[in-house]
Amino acid sequence: MSKTIWVDADACPNPVKEMLFRAADRKSVPLILVANQLIRVPASPNISVVRVSSGFDEADNYIVEQLQNGDLVITGDIPLASDAIEKGAMVFNPRGDIYTVDNIKQRLTMRDFMEELRSSGVHTNGPNSFSQADKHAFAKALDKWLSRL
Repeated sequence: MSKTIWVDADACPNPVKEMLFRAADRKSVPLILVANQLIRVPASPNISVVRVSSGFDEADNYIVEQLQNGDLVITGDIPLASDAIEKGAMVFNPRGDIYTVDNIKQRLTMRDFMEELRSSGVHTNGPNSFSQADKHAFAKALDKWLSRL
């Protein structure tokens, strides 16, 4: 059975989606974008979109329910990354950072800490804007995963 690429698509940058579209067609890999809004994708037998309701974590829950061991999940959502790793998926974010069994607990702890700071009124800077370096790091991580197929 072939591996599938799952994308938590609501917050995924367009340059990353474009790379994924090309990769799915080039390697004939199923690419499924999951979102609670309309996502435009090219007509392709390899690319599909699943639109979920707009409830909290609907896209995350759908991805975790559907993914199989060895699939790839693209997300910046740390709890989703943790759940996907637990099910045996390879996970990285749109900036090419790879989440693993060895680093996900630390990422969850940092996420919770930052959330606690924000909820107590501390102003924290958001993530840097998506850069050319991020695009290259993502392309490198994607190529490495694709080469294992």
